[in-house]
Amino acid sequence: MSNDTREIVEELLRRLAEGDHDRTAELFAEPVDWLLSWPAEGHPAVPWIRSRSSRADVADHFRSLEAHHVPELNDTSVTRILVDGPDAVVLGEIAQTVRDGGASYTSPFALHLTVEDGLVTRYHIYEDSLTVARALTPA
Repeated sequence: MSNDTREIVEELLRRLAEGDHDRTAELFAEPVDWLLSWPAEGHPAVPWIRSRSSRADVADHFRSLEAHHVPELNDTSVTRILVDGPDAVVLGEIAQTVRDGGASYTSPFALHLTVEDGLVTRYHIYEDSLTVARALTPA
């Protein structure tokens, strides 16, 4: 596997789009520096929001995220990938449909990644958490 940051980031995005959570998790270091832009206690409507540090945790995160959304209706897009040495920032828009209730939402996102020795060592994602929580909270 190449150690090139852009190649690893592009491979991560491909695996995420394919929905193969175990193969996606293989790209992460153990431990991984994991952060989602949510309050530390998360939100009861979004159970995938919690601390993560291992490959098993990463795979579980993406499985849980998929379990609460309709993958066929995911229209998440990447508009830019910026790379500076081992760091990359991915910019785009999340577009999801909630499995229970069918609510749709969109949110801009920024994903800060660090790649070292061919593995993702940092995964920090910033999104509109209020929009996500509202879409997943029953009326």
